[in-house]
Amino acid sequence: MESIEIEDLLKLDSGTVTIVDIRTDEDYRRGTIPHAIHIPKDEVCRRLRGHELSEPLYIMCHTGERSRELVNELEKEGYPAINVSGGYRAFLRYQLSHFLEEKPAAARKTSEIERSIITTYRKSIWRRFTKAVHDYELIQEGDRIAACISGGKDSMLMAKLLQELQKHGKVHFELVFLVMNPGYNADNWKIIQDNAKLLGIPLTVFESDIFDTVAAIDKNPCYLCARMRRGYLYSHAKKLGCNKIALGHHFDDVVETILMGMLYSGKIETIMPKLHSQNFEGMELIRPMYMVREADIKAWRDYNRLHFIQCACRFTENCLSCGGEQGSKRDEMKELIAEFRKKSDVIDKNIFKSVHNINLKTVIGYHKGSMTYNFLDDYDMMDKNNPNLRDK
Repeated sequence: MESIEIEDLLKLDSGTVTIVDIRTDEDYRRGTIPHAIHIPKDEVCRRLRGHELSEPLYIMCHTGERSRELVNELEKEGYPAINVSGGYRAFLRYQLSHFLEEKPAAARKTSEIERSIITTYRKSIWRRFTKAVHDYELIQEGDRIAACISGGKDSMLMAKLLQELQKHGKVHFELVFLVMNPGYNADNWKIIQDNAKLLGIPLTVFESDIFDTVAAIDKNPCYLCARMRRGYLYSHAKKLGCNKIALGHHFDDVVETILMGMLYSGKIETIMPKLHSQNFEGMELIRPMYMVREADIKAWRDYNRLHFIQCACRFTENCLSCGGEQGSKRDEMKELIAEFRKKSDVIDKNIFKSVHNINLKTVIGYHKGSMTYNFLDDYDMMDKNNPNLRDK
């Protein structure tokens, strides 16, 4: 199978080559290689039947994996095709690296991104961010916070929000922008570093071998990877003198977790806005974007024409977030919430509010640590002492 690197593809005469982008329609609309046409992967072979090709098609997906599969299929059917090595991700890496070389333009872009947070997205992002920081008491005077960056849109925006709050807020705190490289592929790692430069975020980087460690794990590798990454981040942040780590979970993550717990685990719980670490004394985890909606994060990203890595894990190149076909329970929840939003604009907000407003008098049972409670434990006593509770 023949393949071509992005640098070589861009040198070809655009009028003589046909580049086919097989990613989703949404991804294609957000950006593609110049002059590329969009045909979904499953439709390419069907559209070609009965036609002869004198020149090869250059096939591109997000990572170069799905396009490789399609090129093999096309070759079996006798069509000339060439795989775009590294896919659109490689193009983003190439494009961003060259843009950063133009320092005046890059500096102007950084300023525009910062202004957009305080102006265009003041209500939808900045106010919700500062409200969460205030309402949940996430940041105190003298804190030293490690903003943990994975390279995706959520953690990158969180880092920028904390940076702006440090500049303009009344509470004085220190920031470390902490990035762990657990074994990213070269394109993802370059994109993370270049995006940080574009956003004006100075990175503190350390290496780990987590991806290699979990590579051989068959059962729940994602859970193990997440736990290990959290532990590494806590440990390194503490060594740097931090008392808190900040993660980029947002409003939608909260709602999805509530639904997953109810539908698949038979319990009511969610991710918390802040937590004391059980294994690292004196350390705390905070989630400053707890009230910020994912749709607004995406809007900010697209408004500023930013392209972050979608899925950092090198073992899940075909997950839905990378345009693949593998789903997850969280993907199911995203689809379910999207359906709710079509019916009403308050359902997701009420799911979020439900874990803030639990009426223990109407709960069958609950537990907190080692303590468990069942409504039968004091049923007769409550009935006698509170006649108003009857028939409620």
